[in-house]
Amino acid sequence: MSIIRIFISSVQKEFAAERKALRDYLRGDPLLRRFCEVFLFEDVPAVDRRADEVYLHEVERCDIYVGLFGKEYGQEDEKGLSPTHREFDLATSLGKHRLIFVKGADDGGKAQKMQALIKEAGDQVVRRRFVNAAELVAALYGSLVQYLDENELIRSAPFDAAFCRNATLDDLDEEKIHTFVRLARRSRGFPLPDESSAREVLTHLNLLDKERPSHAAVLLFGKQPQRFLISSEIKCAHFHGIEVAKPIPFYRVYKGTVFDLVDQAVDFVLSKINLAVGTRAQSVQAPVAYEIPPEVIREAIVNAVAHRDYTSNGSVQVMLFTDRLEVWNPGTLPPPLTLAKLRKPHGSVPSNPLLAEPLYLTKYIERMGTGTGDMIRRCRNVGLDEPEFALTDGFMVKIRRRPNLAFKAVGGITGEVTGEVTGEVTGEVTGEVKRLLTVLNGEMKRVEIQEALSLRHEDYFREAYLIPALNAGMIEMTIPDKPTSSKQKYRLTQKGRDLIAKPAKEE
Repeated sequence: MSIIRIFISSVQKEFAAERKALRDYLRGDPLLRRFCEVFLFEDVPAVDRRADEVYLHEVERCDIYVGLFGKEYGQEDEKGLSPTHREFDLATSLGKHRLIFVKGADDGGKAQKMQALIKEAGDQVVRRRFVNAAELVAALYGSLVQYLDENELIRSAPFDAAFCRNATLDDLDEEKIHTFVRLARRSRGFPLPDESSAREVLTHLNLLDKERPSHAAVLLFGKQPQRFLISSEIKCAHFHGIEVAKPIPFYRVYKGTVFDLVDQAVDFVLSKINLAVGTRAQSVQAPVAYEIPPEVIREAIVNAVAHRDYTSNGSVQVMLFTDRLEVWNPGTLPPPLTLAKLRKPHGSVPSNPLLAEPLYLTKYIERMGTGTGDMIRRCRNVGLDEPEFALTDGFMVKIRRRPNLAFKAVGGITGEVTGEVTGEVTGEVTGEVKRLLTVLNGEMKRVEIQEALSLRHEDYFREAYLIPALNAGMIEMTIPDKPTSSKQKYRLTQKGRDLIAKPAKEE
């Protein structure tokens, strides 16, 4: 978000109280402090520069010039101009946005040159009069809100519907848009054909604002969304205890579109919690179960991404402890939802409706207000405590862990488990590699292995699972001379078979 620099003029002593009042108000107001940075000459530390050089340089840098005109004209330079007059002339010549405030109901008793300056300013801009600091603050507030509105920096429409400042259609990834169309057609019967242009898709989804990409468009399909919305990233951390403590054993910051963020964060959690793999006595593919159902983890994370406050400087945080998973986002519950209503059937009230629609079309979320109810039901079904919802400085979901539940889900001790205790490093390989080895049956494609592990993000899977397994010599390609072949599959090597055949106590 761009910061608006405001220069408040006049070094006259008669305005010392007013300038301080303006500075304190602008820095304290919840709305204006998000957008504005104010300059006062008296805040400048001692420097080896002439005073006029300093304040004229600040006029050049500012976006808005605020002129305070009172009784006194001020000390004149060799050309007979006061500092206030020189500031006004420079702001005028540079085309700055000027807000002029004149103290007093009339100009009687003012210095002659000040009266002339007031008239000069009045011939160019609309002046506002004030009697005291309170009136000045109120008048400036109204003018600044009008400026923000005219420049589309604030809006009455949802944040995700407003255009993303400085972004163009070139900042969107057309391939991501076409991938979305294919998935949405398969998932929800999206009406546009596969060959639709990116502009047609964006228009259909209401993601353009006067031919400019909205915030939702950038978050959904941007090449680099965090270039425009820095805090839209997700921070994931894994702690070996029950409290936040440094150093953090595993910490990742994920960037990308909202689809990427959800998939990467969910896959991060799944790679750290306990996973049980049963025997293949009943089917070719061994049963797999995590201690927390992947659907519950995904619902908590996708809700945090979809419903967060994107005007906040905070980022979604996913923190895994030995006894719980916490998902926090900088947001709150929109009226009329309450914490109590989340535990009962309720309507869908999306904080970012244009962002939520594509997530619905790709089955990342439902739009019937059933998400939290599904989380509660799934946790009950596997013997977990119900998720806890809380409003702190944001919105938090807390899911209690019970590692032994993974064993029960695949039939008790007949299964094999990898988790945060035995699974971070198992001999030569990481826990992620061990998980891959335990689900790999015969020859399998990359996507089949991912599905067996309930993982979605291809890049994360390759980086954390597939490539380390290949590098460790635990698996091999069926077509090694064509690594990118669409027919490529993977199988265990003898080294890999030996590893998974070892009893846990020998590893």
